[in-house]
Amino acid sequence: MMTYTRADLSAALEALSDSTLPATESELARAVIIAASLAGKTLATAESVTAGLIAATLATVPGASVVLRGGIIAYATDLKCSLLRVPASLIERGGVIQAPVAEAMAQGACAATGADYAVACTGVAGPEGQDGHPAGEVHVAVAGPGSVRTHSLTLQGDRDGIRHSTVLVVLGMLLDALLPLVDMSGL
Repeated sequence: MMTYTRADLSAALEALSDSTLPATESELARAVIIAASLAGKTLATAESVTAGLIAATLATVPGASVVLRGGIIAYATDLKCSLLRVPASLIERGGVIQAPVAEAMAQGACAATGADYAVACTGVAGPEGQDGHPAGEVHVAVAGPGSVRTHSLTLQGDRDGIRHSTVLVVLGMLLDALLPLVDMSGL
């Protein structure tokens, strides 16, 4: 079993901040896994537009199994309702591509997996729009004890680029939620 220290987190954060290039998925995933481990928190994902890419990225980090409870790929609308308990009435009112659906997905992933924190995403990767929403419209959420934070994004690029950009945003949001839980004093 992998055991991380505050020094490991400090090094991971330094790698993120010292880079002249944007953070990579693997750098963010490493920082998220270390932060969750040090905070004693577990994680889950509820993915539509990324189709499992967030969970797969987190799982590349050694020791991820200590904190990553699992992920639910709910590409189909009926699975969002049955597996993640997204209210059908919410989808009927505004479709699946909206921030409240991402919020409900994240909360549903926490409930379904028993995780302390969950991330979720729903949107359009393209190349075509969907149900009146353009390619690149993505809604993401992070749910934790007593709170949910959402963002609505307008991303550019091809299908693969939109999916990977979503992963970067979601991992950044998750890291922001976890860092305040880690005692970094003395470093």
